[in-house]
This record gives sequence, C-alpha cells and structure tokens, in this order.
Amino acid sequence: MEHAILFTLFKINQNEISKTICVQRQLINNTCNGRCELQKSLKKLNDNEKDFDNRLKENTHIVYVKSLLETNYTLNVFIFLTKKKFYSTVQKPISIVLYHFRPPSATLLL
Repeated sequence: MEHAILFTLFKINQNEISKTICVQRQLINNTCNGRCELQKSLKKLNDNEKDFDNRLKENTHIVYVKSLLETNYTLNVFIFLTKKKFYSTVQKPISIVLYHFRPPSATLLL
C-alpha cells in the first residue's frame, strides 16, 4: 500500500524531481528522469519496514519470555457464610406483644 502511494506521488512530481533532485539532472541526455530518487525512496521504505519487523519480533520475544517467568498461580478459596436468623421455624411462639411499654416522661410540677 505504501509503495503504491510512493509511486503515485513520484509520478505526480516526476518532472520536478528530475529537474531538482535527480543525480543525472545536469546531463543533456537524462535517461533517469528521477527514477534514481524513486529507487532510493523505495529502498529506504523497505529498510524501514525490515527494521520495524525486526524490532517487532524482538519485542514479541521479550514479552513472551517475560510472561513465562512471571506466571503466578493462586488458589482461590470460596467461603460461603450463612445469615443468622432472628426467628425460629422449629418452636412455636409463647406469646404475642401487641404494644411496647414506654415509661412516662419526666415533667416538672410547679
């Protein structure tokens, strides 16, 4: 994909490249027409891709080795707690309280 973009940009600017950047720009019979610059750019792009691939392989290898060395195994133990009940389903009730006793409040008598 990047090669196609580079080639398209070269074709668009080929006249300008052949007049300013080309190695043979000062020769009368310029047969290069800027293709030398295209070859340099393609070589540079390929070198960058190779360097990127090599760095990616090295980084992947380091991450892989690191993950093997730091593998921790843990034992998960689940404890199930039961709620305490405030009522009993086994015994029958003894009595029923219909009201709560409240002592009289202290009042000042004058």
